[in-house]
Amino acid sequence: MLVLGLILLLLGFLLKISILWTIGIVLLVVGAVLFLLGSTGRAVGGRKHWF
Repeated sequence: MLVLGLILLLLGFLLKISILWTIGIVLLVVGAVLFLLGSTGRAVGGRKHWF
């Protein structure tokens, strides 16, 4: 999710498409929150590991 957010953020910036910029920021924030919760050993969405 972090990588997808970063890609959309860059595409939105380079192509001057504001919706991609906004979606990229949202995905980066959500990905960062999920990463932090997962790294603390807390179960996210009822699962400890996502495969």
